[in-house]
Amino acid sequence: MKTNENAKKGLYIGAGVGLAAFAVAGLLPGSFIGGLIGLNIAGSIAGTPVSATLLPRLIVGASMVLGIMISGTIFVTSASLLGRLAGTLIDSAQFSRVARVGAVVKSR
Repeated sequence: MKTNENAKKGLYIGAGVGLAAFAVAGLLPGSFIGGLIGLNIAGSIAGTPVSATLLPRLIVGASMVLGIMISGTIFVTSASLLGRLAGTLIDSAQFSRVARVGAVVKSR
């Protein structure tokens, strides 16, 4: 009779918290790190003083978006897993309590 309702709620709450944490603490650093990696890639392809042509701009822009996506994935996934774990622990504690009470009632 285990329904995992608290685990589902924990997963959704964790995803929301992870999204908020990403918006506060992950968006800007992800963009900066991705841009820096993009500048290094563009510098190795087009030359060290990166010119303002189309190819280096595309490389830097794509790497910034990729950095933001990776940062968001890490924040949301880790917070969701922590929320799911907390919900599963609550579910197991409630299930064991119900099982103990049921065993006491059956034995009387």
